Amino acid sequence: MTTSFDFARTDDLAQLVELLGILFTQEHELAPDAEKQLRGLRLIVEDPALGRIYVAREGARVLGSVCILRTVSTAEGGTAGMLEDFIVRPECRGRGVGAQLLAYAIGCAKADGLLRLILLTDGDNLNAQRLYQRSGFVRSAMLPMRLKLR
Repeated sequence: MTTSFDFARTDDLAQLVELLGILFTQEHELAPDAEKQLRGLRLIVEDPALGRIYVAREGARVLGSVCILRTVSTAEGGTAGMLEDFIVRPECRGRGVGAQLLAYAIGCAKADGLLRLILLTDGDNLNAQRLYQRSGFVRSAMLPMRLKLR
């Protein structure tokens, strides 16, 4: 079956929650919570002004997803994006699905006029870092920090 790439739809939400459950189990600082993930995913899918979730699919099955949230960069003087929640089903890895999905999302971000993308990745996730570097991302000297407000 052929892999296709497009925007996530509301009928993809259950599969997207499942994918985030896989991702957040792998992340050091995040934990799966299906209710929270569904709430956040629904906000994005229903309001493209917030961002877009891009998916790789075979038929109705979502193989992977990545989100680009929109913001304004004063440094760039326009819209920028935060790339988040990039995940490919474990059984689909090693087939190029992730690289193709990332290229698709980056292409859409460029077409939408975004001037820059930034992302966070675990420091020990060398496979992801190599993929991001092959896609044109470069390391930043900036240090990510978090403050939970709730």
